[in-house]
Amino acid sequence: MFYHDNKLQYTVKVDKPNPAFANMLQQAIGGIEGEIRVCMQYLFQAWGFRGDVKYRDMLMETGTEEIAHIEMLATAVALNLEGAPQSLQEEMAKDKIVGAIMGGMNPRHVLSAGMSAMPVDSNGVPFNGSWVVGSGNIAADMYANVMAESTGRLLATRLWEATDDKGMKDMLSFLIARDTMHQNQWLAVLEELGGLEGVHPIPNSFPQAMENQDANYTFMSTRLDCKPETDGRWTQGKSMDGKGMFKYELGRPQGQEPELAAPAPKGHAQKEQMMGSGAKGLLKRVKKNL
Repeated sequence: MFYHDNKLQYTVKVDKPNPAFANMLQQAIGGIEGEIRVCMQYLFQAWGFRGDVKYRDMLMETGTEEIAHIEMLATAVALNLEGAPQSLQEEMAKDKIVGAIMGGMNPRHVLSAGMSAMPVDSNGVPFNGSWVVGSGNIAADMYANVMAESTGRLLATRLWEATDDKGMKDMLSFLIARDTMHQNQWLAVLEELGGLEGVHPIPNSFPQAMENQDANYTFMSTRLDCKPETDGRWTQGKSMDGKGMFKYELGRPQGQEPELAAPAPKGHAQKEQMMGSGAKGLLKRVKKNL
């Protein structure tokens, strides 16, 4: 169940409307780095969470806060569109190139949304639910959340640099601060779960004795010049999870050359494929087993 307050979480003020900046703000709403993504990610992680209820509650609260951030940004888009031309004739009267494509404005803000925000990115591409990570493993999800907040904060700082509007800078400084908190929040969960040595390798519920012991802490180089790079932290010394020792090895084929059966007749490949090397190999195996 959700509740709503008519007041925004933080003040949103636009000193001078800028339709082009409104379009840039769309990335922070519906882009892969945007607020819809983290909102949906945290809520779906919470709705499917199994374990200590305090983690579910935290995810629910943070996901709900992200709805407030979408509301703030949608308000900022609408305010930046106020006073923008709704008629191409207005712009054509000023400039024959239609005001340099309406000054960077997204035409869909007029055509589809009536001067309002949309659940799309800055290119007008709709939000993609496949960006949402909810694995059912709390450690894996926390790393996904740190990444989401990191790229979101990066986007917000770039938007901050892209505007001289004091009101927009103030709003973005708040969102940047919340991203700082949320990055630390997810890292705090990982620390509480045991840090690097406690949570890794993820999932830590799978017995490492079942792993290939020759490959689980080996950096395999695929350089053609065979020049070893053994001075990296990932090539020597104790592994980050404290459960093995890093080593360096030149990559080399350890498997066989693939040999596939002939195409299925009803798949209608070319006749030449039917008698290819795969078909010949199949015939050899059949004869051998007779």
